[in-house]
Amino acid sequence: MSKISAVFSDVGGVLLTNGLDHLQRARLAKLFELDAKDFDDRHQMVAAAFDAGQLTLGQYLDRTIFYRPRPFGRQEVMDFMYAQSEAFPESIALIARLARARSVFLATLNNESRELNLHRIEKFKLRDYFAAFFSSCYLGVSKPHPEIYRMALDISQQPAEQCVFVDDRAPNLEAAHSLGMHTIQFSNAGQLESDLHSLGLAF
Repeated sequence: MSKISAVFSDVGGVLLTNGLDHLQRARLAKLFELDAKDFDDRHQMVAAAFDAGQLTLGQYLDRTIFYRPRPFGRQEVMDFMYAQSEAFPESIALIARLARARSVFLATLNNESRELNLHRIEKFKLRDYFAAFFSSCYLGVSKPHPEIYRMALDISQQPAEQCVFVDDRAPNLEAAHSLGMHTIQFSNAGQLESDLHSLGLAF
């Protein structure tokens, strides 16, 4: 087995709750008394562009909610969206230990819109642990498209066979695996630590 030189980690579902997944959208629709189906349909129409950084948060809201007058404001919705992000403390603690060991290159590899991504990086101090952020909003392509993994490998100059990719969703792991990366499907922090140790990482 090649010595592991890099760990790429998803954010939502591994380190934090998801930013704007179906559960968060359902809560938003309920709180602001939106037509949930209409909101979700409109979200699906622009989700790819939003995650790829082609739409700002304001433009996203214009397309999905504020295409007509509302009895609430844009800032109220944004505040609610930001408030949905919560940390998984055990996962953060594990990544902090791995970062302190300085034995591997650490980076995120996630799908996220630009404003939510930056909010989550800053709120949870992810720069303290990760050297780079390979996010869909910066790269213009989303998981599970193989190109996002190729770009992360090319930019970081890490050999695929020496890399580990961690994600909670199996479809996101398949393309990484096909490129030669080791993959770990996240269930909980204890399982992740055990799987990393089994790949030879000590921290």
